[in-house]
Amino acid sequence: MKTGTVKFFNEDKGFGFIVDDETGKDVFVHVSGTVDAIDKNDKVEFETEEGRRGVNAVNVKKI
Repeated sequence: MKTGTVKFFNEDKGFGFIVDDETGKDVFVHVSGTVDAIDKNDKVEFETEEGRRGVNAVNVKKI
C-alpha cells in the first residue's frame, strides 16, 4: 500500500487529490475509490490503478 496526504477533496463534487509520500506527485481520487470519508490533510493509505485519464487512487483508507 502507498501512503500519502489528502491535498484537496471536494465532497460536493466527489473528487480530490492525494500527495503520494514516495513520489511527491498528486494522485487523483474519486469518492467511489474511498473506503473511509476523507478530508484535507488526512493521512491515508491507498492503491493505484490506471484510469481513463491517468492514475487513480483506490481503496483509500485513513491511517
